[in-house]
Amino acid sequence: MAGYRKLGRTSSQRKALLRSQVTGLINNGKIVTTEARAKELRRMAEKLITLAVKEKDNYETITVKSKVARKDADGKRVKEVVDGKKVPVIDEVEKQVKKDNVTRHNARMQMRKVLYDVTENPDGKRKNIKKVDLTDKLFDEIAPKYADRKGGYTRIVKIGPRRGDAAMEVLIELV
Repeated sequence: MAGYRKLGRTSSQRKALLRSQVTGLINNGKIVTTEARAKELRRMAEKLITLAVKEKDNYETITVKSKVARKDADGKRVKEVVDGKKVPVIDEVEKQVKKDNVTRHNARMQMRKVLYDVTENPDGKRKNIKKVDLTDKLFDEIAPKYADRKGGYTRIVKIGPRRGDAAMEVLIELV
């Protein structure tokens, strides 16, 4: 007996399908799929969440000085004249930054192997597209939620047979 479900696909197709579904589950919190896919998806998702829970507090907070251009009320850079040239005004700012320790960084790289890049477009316009970092979402939002839980981070709820081929559809969601 095989250690995993083949889902009627080649290995590269199966990996791409499961990666996209894990990405959707982490990003949205729930997805609708078939029962066989959901059971395979659960294995991958729970491994990622377990990794995030183990490494959620494994970082150092450091203070960094950076140079930032001063901006006015409209968001445009403030400029001053120096030696006959207009030059932006630069301010030094101190920021608190999280620096990952080695094991947390390794966990982040393992998560990026599985998760696809996600972009969010709230307005439907090209200007306001922003990239969503799902590894940060796993560490900052999902891991603290499951910190005291020993596993079982997902729930599968049967919806009923699909209309076209009568495959059992399920809703898989983060508990």
